[in-house]
Amino acid sequence: MLRALGLGDLLTAVPALRGLRAAFPRAEITLAAPEWLRDAVDRIEAVDRLLPTQELAPIAFERPDLAVNLHGRGPQSVERLLATRPRELITYEGWDWPVGRHEVLRWCDLLQRNGIRCDPDDFRLQPVGDRTGPVVIHPGASTGARRWPVERYAAVARALESEVVVTAGPGERDLARWVGPEPFSGTLAELMDLVGTARLVICGDTGVAHVATAYGTPSVLLFGPVPPRLWGPRRGPHQVLWHGETGDTFADEPDPGLLRITVDEVLDAVGGVLCEQSESASSARATSA
Repeated sequence: MLRALGLGDLLTAVPALRGLRAAFPRAEITLAAPEWLRDAVDRIEAVDRLLPTQELAPIAFERPDLAVNLHGRGPQSVERLLATRPRELITYEGWDWPVGRHEVLRWCDLLQRNGIRCDPDDFRLQPVGDRTGPVVIHPGASTGARRWPVERYAAVARALESEVVVTAGPGERDLARWVGPEPFSGTLAELMDLVGTARLVICGDTGVAHVATAYGTPSVLLFGPVPPRLWGPRRGPHQVLWHGETGDTFADEPDPGLLRITVDEVLDAVGGVLCEQSESASSARATSA
């Protein structure tokens, strides 16, 4: 399978990967994806082997029984897979690309129309511990369009009455220091463990948001140019803020719709999510008693 993209892209493909595993229980399933994602790939039991592959780079594999394009609609990704000379190829073509379909459903649809059953709700990763950790704030994003102003994240952090850990991706430490003086910037495995055991996650439309979704960690997610109906969590203890505007996700400046989200809105959403979690825990204790 080819999915040589980012962390969020990988995690939205988990139901499709598990569908392939269920359909071919004895096969060796190889995922062509970037090496830096290895810690995340290791947590997806449906994958046997990671083949380090950069986006749209040649795939170092010969004659697979089946090649599956979970990367895009081509032509480059299709050409890369055809170059491996597969016996069979499953892919979208340009004409049948499902516009306006949630990313999880898009890849499940592709497999299901080829006779491979998928459960789009089978996206959770195995728990890594109790969710008793700090509140995690991740102010970064891969593009400026999806980056809520850092001074607003800082105002949220100051207003919270909980322990806060600020996380930083590669090249984001200076940005993160605006929110907290000692940002966390460990390995991908350490970041996933932190998010998986956090009390709450606050971030934009980023890979960290998808980690929170995968672990069922309560989250407040700030969406900008891309609507959450395409990339947001489909279910779970998550509050998504979006002001109904779409735009250029690769722009350098924050999306105008993202800028309409206020600090007070975020704090109200935080209170709502934490209150729901507290009520759920109280109910669970009462039931068990």
